[in-house]
Amino acid sequence: MNNTNLAILSLCLCWRIRTGNALTYNLISIFVSIKQIKAYLMKLLSNKSLLFIIIFCVVWVDSFIGTNDYANWWIENILTFISLFTLIFTYRYYRFTSLSYFLIMLFMCLHVYGSKYTYADNVFGYGIMDTLDLSRNPYDRIVHFSFGLLLYLPLKEFFSDWLKYPKSLSVYLPVILVLALSGGFEVIEWLVADIFFKEHGDAYLGTQGDVWDAQKDMALAFVGSTISCIILIFKK
Repeated sequence: MNNTNLAILSLCLCWRIRTGNALTYNLISIFVSIKQIKAYLMKLLSNKSLLFIIIFCVVWVDSFIGTNDYANWWIENILTFISLFTLIFTYRYYRFTSLSYFLIMLFMCLHVYGSKYTYADNVFGYGIMDTLDLSRNPYDRIVHFSFGLLLYLPLKEFFSDWLKYPKSLSVYLPVILVLALSGGFEVIEWLVADIFFKEHGDAYLGTQGDVWDAQKDMALAFVGSTISCIILIFKK
């Protein structure tokens, strides 16, 4: 507590002793409450993982409250629930760096924000579409590119620090895994849209008439992970 705070508190206590004014009690209570809130916020900011969880939950809840298609929201977020469960379950065995948790949070925020409007009708994507005079909403392309760009480092840590792979190998394996996961996700999209939830297939796929949508999504994820890989190599 600095000298200014001590002086204020001392004046309040002296006034209380001399006058017995109940207002002074309120002033002291407010002063103490502010200090407690400040201490709590400082503690929160020091715990980066908790801060990332809170930020993501705010974005996630907002995406659910503001969605215009609840059925599609649940379908889009099946993998979100699986991912969160995996991160929580493995936290006791391995913890990523704060930077990796931030990148994971950022990607998941992009994904759940996409589920708010559906990828094809995303408001932010329409803004980019109008600004750049594009023929389609590019938000799905942004998320697939971000999948490779943002999740490269967590995957690299997974291979090098958890599985203890040689560092020379762990640098390149995330790029291969991103491409494999992207292909697997496209298979999941096909199963969801054509077998399990046919009535929501078009909204879930969001191809917007592009017959090469799946291939382009995979390519963008691959490019994103390759860029992160190159950055890491040159950084060393």
